[in-house]
Amino acid sequence: MVIVRDVFRLKFGQSKEAVALWKEAAASLRTSGYGAVDIRLLTDLVGAPYYTVILESTFNSVAEWEKAHFAARDNAPWKALYGKIVPLTEVGHREILSVIA
Repeated sequence: MVIVRDVFRLKFGQSKEAVALWKEAAASLRTSGYGAVDIRLLTDLVGAPYYTVILESTFNSVAEWEKAHFAARDNAPWKALYGKIVPLTEVGHREILSVIA
């Protein structure tokens, strides 16, 4: 099992709009056959940096994540939502973690 965490720091003042779009995007991934075992959307409560949203997806393997990653690029509804999210985002990064217990 692997967990993929896509971490996004939002621009100041854009949290409400961005979180609403991320909720819509996560729901779209869940219903589109994205291939994740589980998808969670997380936001920060405290700590730096503020205004952080994390899309956390669980996959059976890195190969399954890679397949889903490339399929999402061709998913028109996902691309449209992501296009609205990008202008609200300051920076992002990805973490791919192996579940060991």
